[in-house]
Amino acid sequence: MDIEAFIERFEKGLEAMEPLPLAYARRRYDRLCASFAPPDPVGMTRIDDQVAGTKVRRFRPARARSGSVIYLHGGGFTLGSLESHHGIAANLAERLGREVVSVDYPLAPEHRFDTMVVACQRVIDTVRPVGVMGDSAGARLALEVCHSSLSGLVYPPVNGLNLDTLGPDAPLLSRQDVLALAPLCPALSSAIPTPRPRGPVEVLSVEHDPLTAPLIQEIVRWRRAGGDIGDRVAPGMVHAALHAHDTLWNMKHAWQDFCQACRRHLDEG
Repeated sequence: MDIEAFIERFEKGLEAMEPLPLAYARRRYDRLCASFAPPDPVGMTRIDDQVAGTKVRRFRPARARSGSVIYLHGGGFTLGSLESHHGIAANLAERLGREVVSVDYPLAPEHRFDTMVVACQRVIDTVRPVGVMGDSAGARLALEVCHSSLSGLVYPPVNGLNLDTLGPDAPLLSRQDVLALAPLCPALSSAIPTPRPRGPVEVLSVEHDPLTAPLIQEIVRWRRAGGDIGDRVAPGMVHAALHAHDTLWNMKHAWQDFCQACRRHLDEG
């Protein structure tokens, strides 16, 4: 699959969701995202569980090393689930060689942002992971929770988002789409810089995404403050391309590099 075909297929899926009630749109989104996922790796065990009152899905590779990693899914704080990001979490577990615990945190508009943070924090406090990772809205939540282990962030929104800081519109995510997230996560429109994670950080972003420009500026600030930050930008890719990490070559290469860097941190830690 090339990036144009991915964009066309994903856009059609999003357009089909627009007239639907939210509950139906969420199920349609789950099916859309899952349609790009590869089969589970051979020997992967999947266990649906509940931790601290929140549903989770545990992915355990055949020869798992000790220490679990938390994964927080994207979806603009209103969409996404264990199903939409099943393929990403399973592949991550295989590449890290560790159990990955995917978290089905509560969503807006039924729940406030601070409720999402509390639910994720309770899972983290119970599991005591060696790393916390996520994409998009989930990566933002990963930045909010209190931990000193590895942070793995895939195109996270950072503070200070406005028309002056955002990059240009891109397929699947416009500047106005990003600004519409502000009421769901008030800190995004704040001028206060995003707090730097205390542990090592690995970041994956994409070339065509209004979130990339402010993220790069934030990475520069984190490094000046002494942060251990690794980053890479997938050329030609767009927001949501992580779902097709198995078929989009540039996304696959960047994802592999990101996962390898995260695994090195975990192995050395």
